[in-house]
Amino acid sequence: MVGVAIVVIVTLISVLDFHPFVALIAGSLVLGIGAGMGLDKVVEAFGDGMGSTLGSTGALIALGAVLGKLLADSGAVNSIVDRFTARSGARSLPWRMALIAVVIGLPMFFEVGLVLLVPLIVVMSRRTATPLVRLAVPALAGLGALHAFVPPHPGPLVAVDALHADVGTTLGLGLIAAVPAVIIAGPLYGNYIAKRVHSEPPAALVESLVVDEENSDGRRTPSFTVSLLTIALPVVLMIAKSVVDIAFPGDAWYNTVLDFLGNPLVAMFLAVLVAMTTFGYALGTSRAEVRSIVSSGLPPVAGILLIVGAGGGFKQLIVDSGVADAIGKGAAEANIPLLVLGWLVAVLIRLATGSATVATTAAAGIIAPMAAGTGQVEASLLALAVGAGSLFFSHVNDAGFWLSKEYFGMSVAQNVKTWSVLSTLVAVVGLAMALLMHAVLV
Repeated sequence: MVGVAIVVIVTLISVLDFHPFVALIAGSLVLGIGAGMGLDKVVEAFGDGMGSTLGSTGALIALGAVLGKLLADSGAVNSIVDRFTARSGARSLPWRMALIAVVIGLPMFFEVGLVLLVPLIVVMSRRTATPLVRLAVPALAGLGALHAFVPPHPGPLVAVDALHADVGTTLGLGLIAAVPAVIIAGPLYGNYIAKRVHSEPPAALVESLVVDEENSDGRRTPSFTVSLLTIALPVVLMIAKSVVDIAFPGDAWYNTVLDFLGNPLVAMFLAVLVAMTTFGYALGTSRAEVRSIVSSGLPPVAGILLIVGAGGGFKQLIVDSGVADAIGKGAAEANIPLLVLGWLVAVLIRLATGSATVATTAAAGIIAPMAAGTGQVEASLLALAVGAGSLFFSHVNDAGFWLSKEYFGMSVAQNVKTWSVLSTLVAVVGLAMALLMHAVLV
């Protein structure tokens, strides 16, 4: 019945143009009823799954959106970009673009980061006579890899929660895996494909995205150091917690303090408070203006929260209907390694639904019963493998596909050669890194 439910979800999203939130509810009902669950049990399971998923990840997603909004509106993005692009030659531009995308992609959702980087990509391309694709591909690779591999992005957070992995460990391993993935799918593939694909972004779209960098009221912008430290704060806190737990286990005072500060919710909350100061009050922004920026950062993620929640409901029905156990038995008989199985399940759901978040949520739910009892490192590597599979071959049923196509003025065929291929490279390298680290660490 999972196959039928996924077909229903795909048809509603791709053919009938339903919102993924509505499609996931419909698919969940089809799965539960088709599996023979009572109608009241179907509704109860969906509500429980949606509530538990949003309870563990909803606040983090919202805080991440607020941090990204403060970063963008304060001019901190420009500070980071200016430092990374200063005195750079044309040959190093793709590498610097990949680095910028990774930094911007840490706290920001893929779509927000892409909108911020498009003006920079276009201007740099024109000023240096560098092919647009040569700069666009590294940016897309950096943003995509961070979105799929690293908390606090929605997909990795959901996978961490479902698989009972440690956020800091997953974050650290995800960053390690992202390095070769971004290099291969970004600058290296970008240099290759730029000789074969030529595009020009729509002039009207570029004009609408370019923001006037002159501040009419003379307000200052944060320095590069302040901007980078603010973004890195939650990452440092979560990794520090994991390092201390592994290296110095026990009940010492520093364990207690770091367990609290490194909790994802606390770390992100503190980062937002610091950002309100460094990106707001310290620059002369009034309290009312800071409140307005924070408020404006929340509505854009409402749809993401609903999709994540509905994906959690779908996941719970997969578990409660017994489908997950059946898949687990089939996988055990097929003798497929758990990391590969998680990746394959995420790939199939990704290809079918076009949503990385839905793919991660559903795949993690299917794999979770089989992952019971695994160690923290193995659970984090499994979350990484599932996240990698969720990025595999983005195509016409994925919103990211159309964002890339429209922003960079490509045809569908050109976008397949660039965005679709690079997303596949990130997914494959992510799995390879998960398997490599499993062999070394587990």
